[in-house]
Amino acid sequence: MPLPRTRRKPRPSSAPNALWGGRFSSGPAAVMEAINASIGVDRRLYAQDIRASLAHCSMLVAKGIVSQSDGAAIARGLKRIEGEFAAGKIRIDPALEDIHMHVEARLKDLIGAPAGRLHTARSRNDQVATDFRLWVRDAIDRLDRGLAAWQSVLLVQAERHAATAMPGFTHLQPAQPITFGHHLLAYVEMAERDRGRLNDARKRVDECPLGAGALAGTSFPIDRAMTARALGFARPMGNSLDAVSARDFALEYLAALAIAASHLSRLAEELVIWSSPAFGLVRLSDAWTSGSSIMPQKRNPDAAELVRAKSGRIAGAFQGLLTVMKGLPLAYGKDMQEDKEPVFDATDTIELCLAAMTGMVADLEADTARMAAAAGGGYSTATDLADWMVQRLKMPFRDAHHRAGQLVAAAERKGVGLAELTLSDMQSVEPRITRDVFRVLAVKDAIASRMSLGGTAPKRVRAEIARWKRRLKTRARS
Repeated sequence: MPLPRTRRKPRPSSAPNALWGGRFSSGPAAVMEAINASIGVDRRLYAQDIRASLAHCSMLVAKGIVSQSDGAAIARGLKRIEGEFAAGKIRIDPALEDIHMHVEARLKDLIGAPAGRLHTARSRNDQVATDFRLWVRDAIDRLDRGLAAWQSVLLVQAERHAATAMPGFTHLQPAQPITFGHHLLAYVEMAERDRGRLNDARKRVDECPLGAGALAGTSFPIDRAMTARALGFARPMGNSLDAVSARDFALEYLAALAIAASHLSRLAEELVIWSSPAFGLVRLSDAWTSGSSIMPQKRNPDAAELVRAKSGRIAGAFQGLLTVMKGLPLAYGKDMQEDKEPVFDATDTIELCLAAMTGMVADLEADTARMAAAAGGGYSTATDLADWMVQRLKMPFRDAHHRAGQLVAAAERKGVGLAELTLSDMQSVEPRITRDVFRVLAVKDAIASRMSLGGTAPKRVRAEIARWKRRLKTRARS
C-alpha cells in the first residue's frame, strides 16, 4: 500500500506585489508566481511595448491629461529603457510577471513618481493586445521578405532549367514529361499565395486596441485615433470588449504560417526523394547534408527532413491556440497569456525553415542527364499518343485513350518504349496511324507541345519566368 503524500502549502511571499498588490495583504505563493509569470516569453515584446507607451504618453500630454514636463520625463526614460533592453542590461525578475511591469518598474527607478502617470487611461489588457498586434505586424513584414527571397532563388533555378526535361508524377508514378523549371515555378505560385494570405491577415491585424482599457473603455478624454496613427495602425478597434479579447488575428496569422510551412514541407519531401540514389535527380550541397556515424557512404538530406518535420510544429501551434481560445467568454481571461508562445515559436520556426529552403534551392544541382532519361520512363508520352489520334484521326478521346492503352500494353510485352514500336505494331492496333505519330512520342517534342497557358513548354516557362521577375521587382520597389 503506497504511503500517503504529504501536502505542503507553498510559502507565500512576505510582501504584496508593488504594482497590483493594494487589494492583497500578502504576496503570491511561489508556485503562483511561477505559473502566473510570462516574462520569460513576452520579454520579446519590449520594443513594441515601449513604442506603444511612447504613443500613449504623447497622446496623454496632447490631451492635457499628463503635464508636458512629466511626459518629457516619461519619454526620456522609456527611450533609455529600450536601449537597456537591447543591450541586455535589464535584470529579469519573475515577481514582476510580464514585460509591462518590468518597463514600468524600471521607469519608476529612473524618473520616480511621474512614471506612475503613464498607466493612466489604459490597462495591461489593451496594452498587451496592442503590443502583440505590433509584433505580429512586424513579423508578417519580415516573412514577406523571406518568401520573396525564396521565390527569387526558385526563379534563378527555373530559368537555368527552363528546358531541362524531367518526369512529372501523379501518385509518385511517372505521368507526363515536364521541365524542371516548370516544376519549380509551381512553388513560386504557392509562395505568392502564402504572401497573399499573410498580407490579407495583416489588414485585420492593423487595428489598434490601445485605449480600450480593461474591457469598457475609459472616462478620460483620450484620442484613440491619435495613438493608432502614431503606431501606424489603419484605425482604432471599434469595440472595447473585442479589442482586449480578440486573438483571431493571431489565429489567422498562424493558419497562414501552417499553410506556408506545408508548402515548404512538400518541396522538402521532393528533395529527399529526388536526392536519393534510387532517383538521383538532384544533389544537395555539403552545406545542407550530413553523414552517418557508422555508414561512411551516407549523404543524408537532414536539412530537408527537418523542414518537413517542423511543418508539424507550426501546424500544432495553430491548433494549440485555437483550442485555448475556443471556449473563452468575453472579455480577457488569463488563458490568453498562452497566446504568445505558440506565435513566437511558429514564427522562429518558419523563418528558420525559409532560410534553410532558400539556401538548399540556391545550391541545388540537377542531374540533367538522369532527369532526361527518367522523363521518358513509364510510357510518359502515352497521353501525347492519344492526343495525336484525337487531332489527326478525329477519334473521340475515350476511344483514343483505349487505343493508346493497348499500344502501351504491346510495348510492355516487347520490353520497349512507345517510340521503339514499329509502324506495323502501331497499325495492328489502329490501322489509320501514320509514321507522323513518331513526331509526338519523343520527350522533347511532347514537352514543347504543351503551349497552353500554364503549360510546361520551355517557351511558356521562359515567359512565366520573365513575368515573375517583373512582378517581384515591382513589389520590391513598392
